[in-house]
Amino acid sequence: MHLTDLLDEPFLPPSFPLPLDRPFTRAMARAEGVAGQDLTWLVRNGFVRRALHNVYVASHLPDTLGLRCDCLRLVVPEDAVVCDGHAGWLAGATMTLAPGEHLELRPVSVFLPPGRRLRNGLCDSGERRLTPGDVTEIDGIQVTTPLRTAWDLGRSRWPDRAIAGIDQMLRLGRFERQQLVEGVRRFRGMRWVTTLRAVAPLADGRAESPPESVLRLRWLEARLPAPTPQVEVWHDGRFLARLDLANEDLRFAVEYDGEEWHGSPEQLEHDRVRRELVRDLADWHVLAVGKKELFGHTQSIDKVLRDGVTEARRRRG
Repeated sequence: MHLTDLLDEPFLPPSFPLPLDRPFTRAMARAEGVAGQDLTWLVRNGFVRRALHNVYVASHLPDTLGLRCDCLRLVVPEDAVVCDGHAGWLAGATMTLAPGEHLELRPVSVFLPPGRRLRNGLCDSGERRLTPGDVTEIDGIQVTTPLRTAWDLGRSRWPDRAIAGIDQMLRLGRFERQQLVEGVRRFRGMRWVTTLRAVAPLADGRAESPPESVLRLRWLEARLPAPTPQVEVWHDGRFLARLDLANEDLRFAVEYDGEEWHGSPEQLEHDRVRRELVRDLADWHVLAVGKKELFGHTQSIDKVLRDGVTEARRRRG
């Protein structure tokens, strides 16, 4: 069968040499006679998708917890513990990985028992002091618990990444913020614990995305009247909107408009109407920011927030 013959089919036929009910690696495909360029063609035309770096599945298979575990089994040793962003991804906090990060060259973070270190190009291995209480099992794979994962993600060089990861783990509802804060002391003297110590008390599981977490961190760093995530605005018993980050006393809010969810004309129109209702009926001052204002060397979020608070105070008289 020529690959181009598949273009009239919605999915790979049962006779195709690749596994259709489980993941496979590039090496496994090659062993079945499917060359690298053929696999690339299958991905490009939607018959196969990449689940992890060098791990593939037939496109009709849904992205489930079981499938993710099956994928990890192909690249992670049995006695290794999956950690950091991939542990969060496996636990259900998919945004602990950047969009598409599980498909890129960044290896899976795993840690092995003392004295062993994996060097296979697929896993980022090392040693870490894990207690039995730090490890759980998900479908036969050893993974750091959500709480331990939050501590590990919080020990990052970059506060933005730390607060975003912690928020996503807290959002799972598997532990309380007090547990997170009280456990920081056990990491004294470890790498980047100063970041964890600074951001753990600021964690809030109501943040729905990493940029919202970073926006809250910027607001707090500006020492302006404190914000609250996901504030509902009502008027005469009518629900108007739920705002990303707001101070109810000032009736001031800032929302992050990412390209993925706020880029189409329909989405932009919906946001415009929603914010006009909040402004006209409930007398709120609502601003929208994007990647340009929040990230990078040209970020202007500090000025946006300060000017917004000033305007909100003026409107309140």
